[in-house]
Amino acid sequence: MSEPRWLDAVQQRHWRAYVDGSVRLTEIMDRDLKTKHGLSISEYEILVRLSEAPDRRLRMAELAAHASQSRSRLSHTCNRLEAKGLVVRGSCPNDKRGVYAHLTDEGFAVLDRAARDHVETVRTFFIDVITPEELDAIGSAFTKVVERIAQAG
Repeated sequence: MSEPRWLDAVQQRHWRAYVDGSVRLTEIMDRDLKTKHGLSISEYEILVRLSEAPDRRLRMAELAAHASQSRSRLSHTCNRLEAKGLVVRGSCPNDKRGVYAHLTDEGFAVLDRAARDHVETVRTFFIDVITPEELDAIGSAFTKVVERIAQAG
């Protein structure tokens, strides 16, 4: 068995800052969305993805990939969104096994209100505390991370 490729002190410091910062930022976004709009961050992400899709609908499998959720977790989240009247699910006309998730008009209205607060949270705790160069570096780095994960999966 080979020796692990341990992180040096600088890598370890940056890695821990990333983990701590991303967890705390996600907690703040989740708390704010729940408090102000009754949505979890995962519910919000589904509404965003559906709002950006043609006809505000996506196949569940495609939505799971876009929303970074397992199909099982997505199904539970969509159950909650359906109960709130924000999403409806229906069968695909061309594929009897396929299921679409569709953003309702009420779901779009809830998302519109939530997005106004959410963007302020993102600005306050992320965009406004880093430089444009740091933002470019983060965007570039995480594009590479996503690509590596896609290649591995």
